[in-house]
Amino acid sequence: MGEQLEQIIANGLVLGLLYSLIALGITLIFSIMGVLNFAHGQMYMLGGFVVYYFYGVQHYNYFLALGIAAILLAAIGVAFDRFLFRRVLRTARREEMAMLLAMGTALLLEEIALLTFGEKSRGVPEVVEGVYQIFGMFLVKQRLFSIGIAIVLIVGLMIFVKKTKPGMAMRALAQDKEAAYLQGVNVHKISMLGWAIGAALAALAGGLVAPILMVSSGSGGPITLKTFLVMMIGGFGSVSGSIVGGLILGFFEAFGYALLPGTITYLIIFCGVILLLILRPQGIMGKPAG
Repeated sequence: MGEQLEQIIANGLVLGLLYSLIALGITLIFSIMGVLNFAHGQMYMLGGFVVYYFYGVQHYNYFLALGIAAILLAAIGVAFDRFLFRRVLRTARREEMAMLLAMGTALLLEEIALLTFGEKSRGVPEVVEGVYQIFGMFLVKQRLFSIGIAIVLIVGLMIFVKKTKPGMAMRALAQDKEAAYLQGVNVHKISMLGWAIGAALAALAGGLVAPILMVSSGSGGPITLKTFLVMMIGGFGSVSGSIVGGLILGFFEAFGYALLPGTITYLIIFCGVILLLILRPQGIMGKPAG
């Protein structure tokens, strides 16, 4: 094996938690609005570029750069909800129009990144350097650092959704919008909050992976595709499914790239997802329709 087993597991955990973070964001938006945000990968990409600029170029504190990325992308998410998707969802052909609009916003964000940063991939300095040697294993400190922050963010989101009033309002809105409205839930306010949190999570994921991988303007599309795979595996609209699906995809990808040619890895993953959808269309954690 080209890499140590421990290193492959560490890579899988980093990728899995990254995919889980992004999928949690798009799951919030889909659950509340019924919109598949095709621009979510581009939000991840922009988050990485913001961290690159403020941390790598302007030499701001990394956590400050991460916070700026989250705030900027949250503002973009709110603007998308307030000025674009909310208007489209009032129309008669809301599903078709929302999908076209989502594709358009993805292209818009990608062009903004191209015009601002160009096509060249950008490297971001590591926040923590070196490796830990534990029982013969060599674990890169930067990867462990990113894993730790990702776990904190995922646990924090779970607590927010389950224990706070806005989080419970999100859950109520996702389950039955009309009933939530009758119970006094401010639907517009909660939908904006969902968009803001979803976009911020994508930006944070992009910022966390920036010191590990190169940041490029073409990374948004592949990330969006992988996020949809995560949701198919775990179940659309399922928070726990996003976590499970992200970890499954991350570990399959890490082991596949270590043991197989790169093109074969995703061929096997796609075949596995197709088989899963035949046997369990709602995904691992999703609920059957009806």
